[in-house]
Amino acid sequence: MMKAGNDGPQRQETGTLGKLMVLLDLIAQADGPLRFTEILAATGQPRGTLHRQLGHLVEEGLLEFDGEGRYRVGLRLLDLASRSWARNEFRAIAEPHLSALQQLTGETVHLGVLRGSSVIYLDKVEGRQSVRMYSQIGNASPVYCTGVGKVALSVLPEERLNAVVAELTFERFTPSTHTRDTLLSEIEDIRADGYGYDREEHEVGIRCVAAPLWSDDFSFVGGVSVTGPAYRLTLERLAEWSLPVREAAEAIMTDMRIALGPRRFR
Repeated sequence: MMKAGNDGPQRQETGTLGKLMVLLDLIAQADGPLRFTEILAATGQPRGTLHRQLGHLVEEGLLEFDGEGRYRVGLRLLDLASRSWARNEFRAIAEPHLSALQQLTGETVHLGVLRGSSVIYLDKVEGRQSVRMYSQIGNASPVYCTGVGKVALSVLPEERLNAVVAELTFERFTPSTHTRDTLLSEIEDIRADGYGYDREEHEVGIRCVAAPLWSDDFSFVGGVSVTGPAYRLTLERLAEWSLPVREAAEAIMTDMRIALGPRRFR
């Protein structure tokens, strides 16, 4: 089964590079390897053109073609992603604060960045508990029903916020998933409080408390969150942890500005 984020493979791209990126996005975001017919149906490209494009990506090691006629992400792409992640300045500066937050709460801590109408997770510090989160670094999640996504939206200038919201489809994942109106209402609350919650809006049984991160010019917008199962993260516990989450976010932004000076971080 294939899944795509709001700014994933369904986007329209022109030019050879854009079409290749659509293929990489599609295969990388799928739940498992994809057959040619599945990729053909998802992209709508001519059969011959698609064969050539997939062949080029396989030759370069960006995709692999297995013995069962399926395509998956190649080792070269994974290597590039791994090296990029390891050298990410923002992640390196944030890591001590993420670890400290995890030690305080015992729960899983996430660092995420806003990309289009999705949140990409840059880092994760696993909780100490036996029941853990199965989120993965590099995965994309909808911005409107995740804690990191909503706090990121809350710091955007109004024009940019409206542009992002206009792109959203508001797929309903749980009975608590936001509509456009309820999302905008909660964003106002987050702006007033400086933090926000995910109350089982993306996945039943999962809650989080999050605080925003942003650069002065908004070239970087994201958030940090503490996430766990609802039976441990009661509403009272979420409120209790809102202060340390905000303090961690503020410390990350302070260290980032000291480390990078006037440079913009992305």
